[in-house]
Amino acid sequence: MDPHITEWLNLAVRWAHMIAGIAWIGASFYFNWLENHLDRSKPREGLSGDLWAIHGGGIYHLEKYKLAPPKMPETLHWFKWEAYATFLTGFFLLAVVYYLNAQLYLVAPGSDMSSGVAIAISIGSLIAAWFIYTTLCDSALGKKPALLAAILFVLLIVAAWGFSQVYSGRGAFIHVGAIIGTIMVGNVFRVIMPAQRALVGAIEAGKEPDPALPAKGLLRSRHNNYFTLPVLFIMISNHFPSTYGHEYNWAVLAALGVLSVLARHYFNTRHQSQKYAWTLPATAFGMIALAFVVAPQKTLQSETQQVSFEQVEQVISERCTVCHSATPSYAGFSTAPAGIILDKPEQMKTLSPQIHAQSIATQAMPLGNITQMTQQERDIVATWISKGAPIH
Repeated sequence: MDPHITEWLNLAVRWAHMIAGIAWIGASFYFNWLENHLDRSKPREGLSGDLWAIHGGGIYHLEKYKLAPPKMPETLHWFKWEAYATFLTGFFLLAVVYYLNAQLYLVAPGSDMSSGVAIAISIGSLIAAWFIYTTLCDSALGKKPALLAAILFVLLIVAAWGFSQVYSGRGAFIHVGAIIGTIMVGNVFRVIMPAQRALVGAIEAGKEPDPALPAKGLLRSRHNNYFTLPVLFIMISNHFPSTYGHEYNWAVLAALGVLSVLARHYFNTRHQSQKYAWTLPATAFGMIALAFVVAPQKTLQSETQQVSFEQVEQVISERCTVCHSATPSYAGFSTAPAGIILDKPEQMKTLSPQIHAQSIATQAMPLGNITQMTQQERDIVATWISKGAPIH
């Protein structure tokens, strides 16, 4: 496919995914906030609580029924298309970026895995993840939320480790996110929406609604709420090679997941008390500690080792400017990725910190190591950078 068309297809789908995701996450956050802030002290008969709010110059009064009103209103707003649109655009984006360019973005550098096998693993893992998750939730573990959460967390870590063995760092991260996103939309499609339809159907038929179904839907909605922040990080993780490019990237992702859940837990519980106020400073401290842990180890270069700029320029020209050029020669790009151009010596010197981060510290570049950059060549560039990146 023409790289210009691919780029704009990527843009259109990514934008649609972002818009749908904001709508879904916004609704999820709002209704969880609403549930947590209902005034339950003296509810009217049939209500579990109400809430007064002001926004945008208007005052609102919201009420929640214990189960349902005696008669359904003429107009009832449903929240489902935000979730479905987010999943569909997300899967399409996965296909556009990772399936169409599997050897570049998905398969681990140096691996002889075919694109077809990599894509099959991807799709199979999404399907398997949903069935494993929903089976565990419907088992006796569903009545032990803390234990269930711990088991699900361990399984996600195992998945992250497994993906890191067969996929690139970016590919591994995005697939953990894809698993979580599939579980979230599965909760909406297979649990939350059926429970809501059953509730409305019972009322319209004049029957007593089954309270177990809405309770199950609320539990899955809570799961989605805690999944949200880890997924948001994964969506932007490709900008941070010190995370996905780390030797133990699966453990880095696990740590970031824990910190995200801690932060979310505070906002889910702060209306009750400040019992979990410690989670915010703990999250901040954890982020700082993690930044130190994943910091690249500075290799000691020999003071007498001599590297000429001509050597460095040859390495960068052969291994990097295939993509990072004003006129890329690699068929997958019509313009330089991220606007990084390394055609001239001055550009190489100015961008030497980025070169070090991407090609030396994490070895995330070249993507998929498509240009077969050797360790000796990386050492040449590393030595040049350590001496101040001279170009004369």
